[in-house]
Amino acid sequence: MAERFNRKIKVGIIGLGVGEAHLRSYQSIADCEVAMVCDINPARAEEIANQYHVSGRCTDYRQITEHKDIDIVSICSYDDCHAEQVLSALRHGKHVMVEKPVVLHPQESEQIIKELESSGLFITSNLILRHSPRFKEVKKMVFEGQLGEVFHIEGDYLHQILWKITEGWRGKMDFYCTVYGGGIHLIDLMRWIMDQEILEVCSMGTNIPVRGGGYKFQDTITALLKWEHGATGKSTSTLAPQRTKFHSLNVYGTEKTFVNDIPNAKVFSSDDPKDEQVILTPYPAFEKGDLLPEFVEGIRQGRRPLVNEVDIFRVMNVCFAIHESLQKQKTIPVIYQI
Repeated sequence: MAERFNRKIKVGIIGLGVGEAHLRSYQSIADCEVAMVCDINPARAEEIANQYHVSGRCTDYRQITEHKDIDIVSICSYDDCHAEQVLSALRHGKHVMVEKPVVLHPQESEQIIKELESSGLFITSNLILRHSPRFKEVKKMVFEGQLGEVFHIEGDYLHQILWKITEGWRGKMDFYCTVYGGGIHLIDLMRWIMDQEILEVCSMGTNIPVRGGGYKFQDTITALLKWEHGATGKSTSTLAPQRTKFHSLNVYGTEKTFVNDIPNAKVFSSDDPKDEQVILTPYPAFEKGDLLPEFVEGIRQGRRPLVNEVDIFRVMNVCFAIHESLQKQKTIPVIYQI
């Protein structure tokens, strides 16, 4: 059983890119104090600490993960630093919010799961699409059977941020995968909506948009999915589309089909245009720090977060299988570690 808190909860934040959004969210929560911030750029750490009136600032993450008075660590650093920092935080008794992907390799998942087993600590990740009012409505439709039985679902991450892998730190890492960094959001969303697991995947990719540059991995990856109750699925992750950012979601049921669109979604009950229903529920309608109040309250009450270790490691297992399928050019079963 996790410790229940009847005192102020103290937070440390590592990485002050997206970490700045975490900071704002924590500071909006009653009896929650951001005690220290960390960034490898000392000027950035100083700037953010001063702007938000945070007394502690540092460039070494261990000053946060090993700090005796800090209760929660938010890890918003580069992806290839996550596993090491999560393990350090857990080994020093901290609850953890970690930006996706939580890890880059299956053995890192195994280490963290083992560390969590007897710790009584909570971990969550910023799988934020679950917080969108429109996607909550779709989940309710599926749960109540409004679409009939779902036989196919498609979730695509479409975002024109190619520069992040051609010029930014992602392209400088020894390994990067667009599914881990982007597509993971839609894979998690589909798992949550379907309330079942993916059994196997088959994927392929292309590097046409980055061909001739220094980036050595595929920037666009498409995976076919097989769900445990027999439905099929598809997910494309691309950082190269010439369009506005969009979380494409199509849910095909035996009675109705849901299609996400901008500004409004649609539900079809036939191929006749008169049977088209417009869905006005807001999308995306969330901010990056919106999952943190529930996480903090769960810690205060000794309750696992809504997005917990099962969710974050099972969606990583799907991502691992998609990458393995890409490398081996064959269908790969998803092996769940938790």
